[in-house]
Amino acid sequence: MSGSIRVRVPRTVAGAPIAPEAEPESTTDLPGTFITAIPALAGPHIKQLQLRPVNPPYSYARVTYDEQNKEYLYEVIEPQLSAHERQLVGHLKETLTKIIGADIANLSGTDKRAYLRGEAEGYFRSRQIPLSPLSLERIVYYVLRDFVGYGPADALILDPEVEDISCDGVAVPLFVFHSKFESVKTNVVFPDEESLNSFIVMLGQRCLKAVSVSAPILDGTTPEGHRVQATYAREVTTRGASFTIRRFKERPFTPVDLVSVGSASAEMVAYFWLAAEQGESLIICGGPASGKTSTLNAIALFIPPTSKIVSIEDTREVNLPHENWIPGATRSGTGDRGADGKAAGEVDMFDLVRAALRQRPNYIIVGEVRGKETYTMFQAMATGHTTYSTMHADSVKSMVNRLENPPINTPRILLSALNNVVIQLQTRTEKGVVRRLKQVLEIVGFEPETNELITNTVYEWDPATDGFVFKGHSFLFDKIMEIRNYTSEEMDAEFQRRTAVIRFLVDQKINDYRQLWQTIAQYYKDPNEVLARVQAAKPAAAPAPAAAAAPKTAPPKRS
Repeated sequence: MSGSIRVRVPRTVAGAPIAPEAEPESTTDLPGTFITAIPALAGPHIKQLQLRPVNPPYSYARVTYDEQNKEYLYEVIEPQLSAHERQLVGHLKETLTKIIGADIANLSGTDKRAYLRGEAEGYFRSRQIPLSPLSLERIVYYVLRDFVGYGPADALILDPEVEDISCDGVAVPLFVFHSKFESVKTNVVFPDEESLNSFIVMLGQRCLKAVSVSAPILDGTTPEGHRVQATYAREVTTRGASFTIRRFKERPFTPVDLVSVGSASAEMVAYFWLAAEQGESLIICGGPASGKTSTLNAIALFIPPTSKIVSIEDTREVNLPHENWIPGATRSGTGDRGADGKAAGEVDMFDLVRAALRQRPNYIIVGEVRGKETYTMFQAMATGHTTYSTMHADSVKSMVNRLENPPINTPRILLSALNNVVIQLQTRTEKGVVRRLKQVLEIVGFEPETNELITNTVYEWDPATDGFVFKGHSFLFDKIMEIRNYTSEEMDAEFQRRTAVIRFLVDQKINDYRQLWQTIAQYYKDPNEVLARVQAAKPAAAPAPAAAAAPKTAPPKRS
């Protein structure tokens, strides 16, 4: 795009009508006519890849590619201010900082914005400063952005395609991990130490945690659920303060998303459904940013609706539609650490896991295991509590090594209480960077003579075809046939029915977790009603491949 897009403001601002204005021939003909003008590209070597509204009609995001330097750039485009408007923004923010009372903290986000807008209009009115409605809109935008939003990073946090935001220091461009373009440099910069340090302090306040020279490391969660890790000033990071924000997804990852993005097959998801119903414990292993928690959340949607769930996390990421669900999160303490290694008032993962066992849950979800709480979690598995968790490991062998060595120290014999292990990875294919469930394994037993766990691989990802291969047998299906007195044919039919339901949800693009969960919950109550809907939708949907046509993903048979 070589020209500029002009974005019109709504015809009413703060309840006052705006007189119609003449259409200018360019954005420079009538300054102040438009809230935000999309600037022209810097040259013919710059190609626009994406332009989308983030907070219309105020902020927009544009991704470009520089064919000379061979690099991407994520541009945040916000209202352009004149020198006079910038001066007014500074005066207004300074005044509001002095007059705003503590009561505003109790207001909702919408009420805060209405309050600040009213104060801004009153400020200009009391001082008889003449402003056009459009200038007022631009000024109010920056006040709301800095007081209620996240300042210069606000547009990045509002963009649903941004997964992570990172700042490496003063005068260094922020980087984002974009769902389409991966790691991309942005045009957002904190130019001096004062502005960056103030931003870190603000992040700490949002997370209800103190950050200072004496305690320069911040770990917390914002009210919106964004995970924050930051360092203050140059105490521990020599380029100045730094931060990493992992955006919280309001719409959690679902089983339909797993299939739609190619992370798993419909048959694998049907397998997870049966495992969840059967109460099989599960650990999802993988490297950083491999999608472990997203997969955990997707599989947890298959937990029967009548079950009681307790989730335990450092920062809230699991999001479930179940009513009988207790979400728990750790809490940091204050002051020096005592002999037990904990500060006053600190509640860690071990405390929450121990408390969860007194709440009589059917399912326990532990966000990530890495300490002494793991031993208690495996004790819970051994006593019949179904447990889901994640861990940083790239294979069963590395998982076992981490579990039985410090600081976890879980005896290997206790690991046999675990039923399933999923190995997940982030890798690069011809489709770009993708996340795939590399292996789905079953822990079959423990061999005391060799001190080894006996495992069975059920599904495996084939990099050559980017498909998933069934490896020939599943002990889960053997267990279900024994408990329910199924024949091989009946087990096969039940597996195909659930696979058909998953394909139906994928074909219908039902990826809202609440709507999807309603179908799953209905299947537990009345499977025939759900199967009737699936059958009725077949003529409109693409025909599902027959089991005989896909022998590699056919359900396992009893040996």
